[in-house]
Amino acid sequence: MAKNVMDTLRERGFIKQTVYEEDLYKLLGSESVPFYIGFDPTADSLHVGHFMQLIAMKHMQDAGHKPIVLIGGGTGMIGDPSGRTDMRLMMTRETVDYHCECFRKQMARFINFEGENGAVMVNNADWLLNLNYIDFLREIGVHFSVNKMLTAECFKSRFERGLSFFEFNYMLMQAYDFLVLYQKYGCKLELGGDDQWSNILAGADLIRRKEQQPAYAMTFTLLTTSDGRKMGKTAKGAVWLDENKTTPYEFYQYWRNVDDADVEKCLKLLTFLPLDEIAALCAHKDERINAAKETLAYELTKMVHGQEKADDAQAKARAAFGGDAENMPVAEIAADTATVCDALVACKAAKSKSEARRLIEGGGVRIDEGKVEDVNAAIPAAAKQKGEFVLHKGKKVHIRVIMK
Repeated sequence: MAKNVMDTLRERGFIKQTVYEEDLYKLLGSESVPFYIGFDPTADSLHVGHFMQLIAMKHMQDAGHKPIVLIGGGTGMIGDPSGRTDMRLMMTRETVDYHCECFRKQMARFINFEGENGAVMVNNADWLLNLNYIDFLREIGVHFSVNKMLTAECFKSRFERGLSFFEFNYMLMQAYDFLVLYQKYGCKLELGGDDQWSNILAGADLIRRKEQQPAYAMTFTLLTTSDGRKMGKTAKGAVWLDENKTTPYEFYQYWRNVDDADVEKCLKLLTFLPLDEIAALCAHKDERINAAKETLAYELTKMVHGQEKADDAQAKARAAFGGDAENMPVAEIAADTATVCDALVACKAAKSKSEARRLIEGGGVRIDEGKVEDVNAAIPAAAKQKGEFVLHKGKKVHIRVIMK
């Protein structure tokens, strides 16, 4: 008998909260269940914050369940207050449609849009933008208690700065999405991050009240570091799945450099490696954990960018750490670049000259094997004569610089 997907998700550390858990377990073990996850179309690429949702969708689909990808084109025009202290910018329909197409291409690497339980992508703008407000209040609003809504974390966190009535509607809209998907596709389960628990629960409750039928909610643990910070952020901003925003090498390096304490959790949540293999990789907490980090980085880069680009990123990373200049990331700068500061900025190893100076003052910059001590240091004559050199920033950034 096939394994129940809830067991898989629980063993790998996904599940945070569920409702009617025993009934849901039986349902997932006995039939193909249409389920949905919502994605906010605020950018033209998914990012690392979406990664867990994509992996969970694949686990569900591989177990025979049907994914419904809901793009929040309508709710995105309101803005979700969950986990935020500011109000979101509103987008045009054309922008949302373009973002949907970008998402679909990226998601196709993880889930299948063809076949019997092939995923479908829907946009809630299709049913939200033409709602009659009076009808909506009579049919949907009557099922919501304002007192209960005000106790939800997504609203409480906004009280000090002010919560607009515009945003207060978000929970009703998301709950209505679940109802529409139940009516159109027989959707019985909504999945999402644990910061969405109040909204997801509201949808399941609405279906049970209005349709007198079972509906379920399940949330996942958020992808955070061991000290509680959200993963997927760097000094440059979000880690994107689009290689034009985050290169395959940068993507690989992000995962290669996660903290030792986070490696096992990431391997369980974000890869499909067997748990016994993960346990063996993470059995040692000394320098041998680096093999686990390399496996994590390679597996995720291969999933997102394909094997060829994963191989290339791995070769460049190994070259950088091993000193093989031929396979390092390459940057070209003008032949008349005078100082190391200028070179750091030109290679994008520093955002500004002031940052470049701080790096040099901190002792973190080397040209070839020579440490740079002076913030005004010129690029060494030997490097200029050769027309290239290796620029080292700290222990993790190594760039082959060609002067043209």
